[in-house]
Amino acid sequence: MTSITIRGNELSYLDKGQGPVLLFGHSYLWDAAMWAPQIEALSQHYRCIVPDLWGHGASGAIPAETRNLKGIAEDMLALMDALEVERFSIVGLSVGGMWATELAQLAPSRIQSLVLMDTFVGLEPEVTHKKYFAMLAAIEETRQVSAPLLDQIVPLFFATDVAERHPELAQGFRDSLANLPESRIDDIVRMGRIIFGRRDQVDYLAKLALPVLIMVGQEDRARTVLESYLMLDEIIGAQMVEIPKAGHISTLENPEFVNRHLSAFFERVYG
Repeated sequence: MTSITIRGNELSYLDKGQGPVLLFGHSYLWDAAMWAPQIEALSQHYRCIVPDLWGHGASGAIPAETRNLKGIAEDMLALMDALEVERFSIVGLSVGGMWATELAQLAPSRIQSLVLMDTFVGLEPEVTHKKYFAMLAAIEETRQVSAPLLDQIVPLFFATDVAERHPELAQGFRDSLANLPESRIDDIVRMGRIIFGRRDQVDYLAKLALPVLIMVGQEDRARTVLESYLMLDEIIGAQMVEIPKAGHISTLENPEFVNRHLSAFFERVYG
């Protein structure tokens, strides 16, 4: 990992491989490491640029000027400018897909293709908006992710049988949240409010004039299969793949399946 200064703060990123450029966007509460199986495979043929979201991984705090998903997209475009990358594809999971769609609006001529994984770019549904904002308020007040909150949050990210098939995934995630440094709390809360208070981008999807692949874990509880179909209905020519035996963090729950479909998609884009 290396880093670059954007808006006065350090943005950490991995830059691996050679060839056409793929920019990756990871999930809220995770970091670039959630793409490890994909980078190992795709960096054989592509240049993979994998930033840590502000306030996550090795990246610094969210810059004061970065107030919404469009701001995050501007920061990621600044990263690509600094690396002198003109054209690239984006693979965004969860919030990664949300800022990827904002970036596609900022610089449509520079985006070659778009992969939207386990994400939804419409408004946060009212029920979950209220629920998530209450969770964020509790984290902000107590300066920690409490055990009762962990019991609510962790299952949202995985298939129901994750404890049997990937026990290290759920436990590792729970431990990382339980041990979240107090210095990270404000950034995690602020980023959560940016994500769950996002604007509606569904109308823009119909204007996308590039190859789009939508992928979603069949057991994703955080961003449902239905939400992916709602996006699919708006995008002319988009493909959609349901990922078996996977929830929200499909890249680690069923990496071989994800890799196979990403590889096939980019072969069509760049072949």
